[in-house]
Amino acid sequence: MKSFSDEEGELAVRIARKVVESAAKKKNPGEIDIPPTFKEFGGVFTTLSKFPSGNLRGCIGFSEPVMPILSAIIRSAQSAALKDTRFRPVHVDELDTITISVSLLTKPTRVLYDDQKELPKLIEVGKHGLILKRNGAGGLLLPQVPVEQGWNSEVFLNQVCVKAGLPHKTWKTKKVDIFTFTAEVFEETEPHGPIVRKQ
Repeated sequence: MKSFSDEEGELAVRIARKVVESAAKKKNPGEIDIPPTFKEFGGVFTTLSKFPSGNLRGCIGFSEPVMPILSAIIRSAQSAALKDTRFRPVHVDELDTITISVSLLTKPTRVLYDDQKELPKLIEVGKHGLILKRNGAGGLLLPQVPVEQGWNSEVFLNQVCVKAGLPHKTWKTKKVDIFTFTAEVFEETEPHGPIVRKQ
């Protein structure tokens, strides 16, 4: 079931684009008009990708609905552009070679299981994003990642362990807290180009 219209998704990406460009130029993005839904609380991730390779250029967000959606879009876009420690800050000269996508998330739900062997069967690739937590470590992967990488649910679980800084098969040998969520993803087809619903 769609929670956001295509128009709202397109607006989310346009806001993120405006914020990323303002951040790179060290300017304030200014006033932003929004629909009522963006005043509600929700999880948001902004992803920057190199065009046309699709290689990751930055991705930061909020898995929990801890602030209004507009605030989450603004803060995640600014952070993806300037504060993703895997990359140097986005430079003005790059703005025409980056595409932007925004993932609007549902609230994470804990996966209940008694035996680790059950876990892969409880994860639906293409639908679920994963959050893994264990002893203060945590990692998150968005639903589109395993599809893009061609992973099955077991590899997906391995990789979210790696994202959490844990050995890749930790979920097989240790009790971990696993949460799933879904996301509606909207992305530019090219820099400054048309925006489409990816899922």
